[in-house]
Order: sequence, then structure tokens, then C-alpha cells
Amino acid sequence: MMRRLRYPAVSGSFYPNDAAELTRDVDRFVTRCKHPGQGEVDADVRGRAKIVVVPHAGYRYSGSVAGCAYSRLARLVPAPKRVVLLGPAHTMPVSGMVVPQAHVWRTPLGDVEIDRPAVEALEVLHGVQTDERPHAQEHALEVQLPFLQRVLSDGFTLVPVVVGRTPPDLVADLIDTCWGGDETIIVISTDLSHYHPEPEAKALDRATVDAVLAGDLAGVTHDGACGATPLRGAMVAAGRRGLSPVLVSLATSADAGGDNWRVVGYGSFVYEIPTSRSEEVS
Repeated sequence: MMRRLRYPAVSGSFYPNDAAELTRDVDRFVTRCKHPGQGEVDADVRGRAKIVVVPHAGYRYSGSVAGCAYSRLARLVPAPKRVVLLGPAHTMPVSGMVVPQAHVWRTPLGDVEIDRPAVEALEVLHGVQTDERPHAQEHALEVQLPFLQRVLSDGFTLVPVVVGRTPPDLVADLIDTCWGGDETIIVISTDLSHYHPEPEAKALDRATVDAVLAGDLAGVTHDGACGATPLRGAMVAAGRRGLSPVLVSLATSADAGGDNWRVVGYGSFVYEIPTSRSEEVS
């Protein structure tokens, strides 16, 4: 059987295409979780990270916000061996959720195996289809891979899903199907508000953050988060298990040196499974 390979679409633009430079950048973002602007929250770790919400802009702008969340994954013992990665469609209209045909995704840091049995198990779910086209040029998923390759350096398999127009309950059903145990981490890729003056952007982002923290699905809109659909699905899936998020980091493109009149917002969150008392004393 011929193995299909997805080549990187945005290396050299969203992130460096040189492996050494990319490694230095990602490691710096993960180990130096500091910001100007609205600042880092990074609440104390209370359990084992299960769902991580991270932005997907060029690393210059959102890398530090993403790195603060990914630093939580670097602490996990045992390390996850499978990543279920959901993000929005930017390059073509998508109805439902789309899994790829590829067997391997490549970045400058090497190849990541697609968990084909898991992908094929999702194909039978309502609202899921297989199509390589929405994945071929999509940056929202691709930019997460170098972070994952560095913090899960022993290797992992990937279940990538592009999410289009879909009810949040169906997204949550897909996440439930992949939930697994300690071997699986769920990553949701989304930026926050887009192209507003800085004061308006910060107000919109704060409203979205408050909605996520409160579990308010109606408060998470596509005006406030480009990945609102996968994010709402994750909120439903987490709510089914009684998990609440913590805000890890919040900033804007203006904080990273961009202009202050067409600002994009970035936030990262982690949903943790509380550590049991027996685990705390062992």
C-alpha cells in the first residue's frame, strides 16, 4: 500500500523552515512563559492536562501564548502517545468534520505518523468525512506540530480533524470517541478576535475568555474566536466529565510588535483531570 505524505504548507512563513532555528524558537516559547500586555496567568497545575486550547498564528505573534500551554504537556508523566488535534477551516468551506487520507505529516523536525485506525474509526461517525483537500494547506493544525514534537519528544501519533459548520454536540461526540486515557491529549487550535483596534480587541477577547471559563457556549462566537466550533465542542466534552478550564495566557498581536489598529487576540487554556488523593500522597 502506498503511504501518503502531507508536506508542510506554511514552514518558512508561519514558522522557520530550518530545523535548528525552529527548535530554538519552540524551546524558547515553552520555557519562557512571559509576556508584555495582558500577561500570563499560568495558574498552578491542579491535575493532568487533558484538553489544551492554543492559538495558531505565526510564531512571532502567538508562539509565546501557545508555548505557555504546551509547557503543561512537557510535565506529563507518562507522556501522551496520541494527539487528537482539532482546528477550523481557513482555506476552503467545510461542512462537518474532515479527517485526512494521509499516513504521515512532515515538518522540518521530522515525520509524525497519523493514527490511521483511530481516523478510520471516526469515519463512521455522523458528520465526519474523509478529504485531503481541507488539510493540504491548512495552517491551524500544522503550526501545532513543532510544539508537539518538542514537548512529546519520545514520539506520538496524530488524529487531525478540520472542523467546519458542525453542532458542538457532534464535535463533542468525536472527542468522546477519541478520549482514551493518559495516552491521549486533545488539542484545540483557535485564535481569538480578529482585526479590531487594540482596546476593542482586548474587550472582545476578555468576553470570550470569561465565556470559556464559565462554560457559556453562547458566549463563544465566531467573531470572538475563529475556532469557535471546535472550541465549543471541547467545552461540551469537558462539561460532560465535569472538567473546568484554567486560563494559561492571554495576549495580542500588538503585544508582540504588531500594529494596534488591526489586532488579533490569542489565548491558551488547559482543562485538567484532577489528581486523586491517592496519587497526591503516593
